[in-house]
Amino acid sequence: MIIQPLIDLANICAKKGVNNIILSPGSRCAPITLAFARHPDLHCRTISDERSAAFIALGMAQQLKKPVVLVCTSGTAALNYAPAVAEAFFQQIPLIVITADRPNEWIDQWDGQTIRQEKIYGRHIKKDYCFPDDFSHKDKIWHANRISNEACNLAQSFPAGPVHINIPLREPFYPTENEKFDYGIPVRVVEQISAEMILSDEALIKLKTQLHSYDKIIIVPGQQLPNKALQELLDNISKAKQAIIVTDTISNLQSEHTINYHDQLIPLIDKNALKPDLIISFGKSIISKALKLFLRESNADHWHIQAGGEVPDTYQGLSKQIYCGTPQFLKFIHSYLGETNTSFYQTWYDANKVLETKITNALEGIDFGEFKAIYEVLKHIPHNSKLHLANSMSVRYVNFLGPRKQEIICNRGTSGIDGSNSTAVGCTFTTKDFVTLITGDLAFFYDRNAFWHNYPFNNLRIILLNNQAGGIFRLIDGPSKQAELEEFFETKQSLQAENLAKDFNFKYYTAKDEIELENALEDFYHPSIRPKILEVKSESVKNAEILKTFKKMLK
Repeated sequence: MIIQPLIDLANICAKKGVNNIILSPGSRCAPITLAFARHPDLHCRTISDERSAAFIALGMAQQLKKPVVLVCTSGTAALNYAPAVAEAFFQQIPLIVITADRPNEWIDQWDGQTIRQEKIYGRHIKKDYCFPDDFSHKDKIWHANRISNEACNLAQSFPAGPVHINIPLREPFYPTENEKFDYGIPVRVVEQISAEMILSDEALIKLKTQLHSYDKIIIVPGQQLPNKALQELLDNISKAKQAIIVTDTISNLQSEHTINYHDQLIPLIDKNALKPDLIISFGKSIISKALKLFLRESNADHWHIQAGGEVPDTYQGLSKQIYCGTPQFLKFIHSYLGETNTSFYQTWYDANKVLETKITNALEGIDFGEFKAIYEVLKHIPHNSKLHLANSMSVRYVNFLGPRKQEIICNRGTSGIDGSNSTAVGCTFTTKDFVTLITGDLAFFYDRNAFWHNYPFNNLRIILLNNQAGGIFRLIDGPSKQAELEEFFETKQSLQAENLAKDFNFKYYTAKDEIELENALEDFYHPSIRPKILEVKSESVKNAEILKTFKKMLK
């Protein structure tokens, strides 16, 4: 049976330019699936594993900067979206999550594939909507149209994020042979027009007066997409010695003018010489625990810049929420701020420069392991490759190594290991450039269903650091000192990627020393009709020793 409001939902998405749809197979979702799949302007893909499907959609939306639609059947299928929904919520990535459901009267009646789906994503969703379950009255049709428009608009409004439409459906689910889908019926589309928040002249005068009371200013950009205009503004502020710019790799704003080695720098320098009296931040989270603890202990005031919405008190000193566009505020800073404290500025930048040289020398001198392997691999990754980093050690290793030319992407909204493969695969669906994923073995094997579908991703390149364990736990004081480390924290495993490579048609390379790694990298980035995976084999115990040796060489 054809349900016209579902056809209208697909049509509204198409008219709003939301034209990428990730479908997971099911029977109760059939009317929704067909409404999207038969629309001539929508691009639908089928991904069977809902957890992978949701992270693939996230990886696409991250790059497209517009919502991707997810559709699944009723029951636990909807729960499998939850990790990616939470990641999208904290990373502010727009998703439109559509779940089929039983009608309300059948909930809690032991009917098949039935759970409590309304508000299933709790507080990790911008808004939940429940579609009408019948359309016998014209107001029900109006309500369905309203939900369709609101969901599309809300997912994209600042801060972007996931929205959920739960759709109760009754049998029959499938149209008869002679029923036709009509996408030509006029549908009401609610246009959303937004404007960037601009600070008034009065607000700027007040801020200018207050800025003069600060002598040591640090600007900390959080996770965000690359932005050439912001990079230029920050570089100009740094070159004018107006503030210290401290950047993680996930900020995508590192340069020769920013402090890039703070993870190693902060433990080595007298903290009093580094302490700011004002922290200015924008963007989302940062990686460095050392930096977060240092800024919390500094007792500095903290101003955060964003276009609107809630502001977290990450450094426990939040004193101003400034609602405006970041470029306007940075231009204001550059125009009106004098030089920061000379001693403060030189301490930061001299230490950063010394560490840069020490790090390069130390890397040349350490033994081969996963850290040395990443150092060598990064030299070969094309500048235009998107660089995805799995959580745990992969992102930390790259953060230790300073500025990158590539766009850095990492699921730091929730910092889980569960969807890094799938997010990278989603990225490959949006670009013809190389997409490189650097990942550890636990994250990689945990998300192997990312490759279980029928769509090409021959531009994907995976660097797999396989030490047969969760090596990060050897570097954390707590678990590393426990007798149960290997069994209950590292969770040692003996999986190799070679069989997976055969299953999913990857070209497979392996390396256990520098010579094998260099040989494998010779043609790793040559174009091919198959994706490629390079498995770097090492030992967890030795990797921990190498990193400790490396850190000692910096003192």
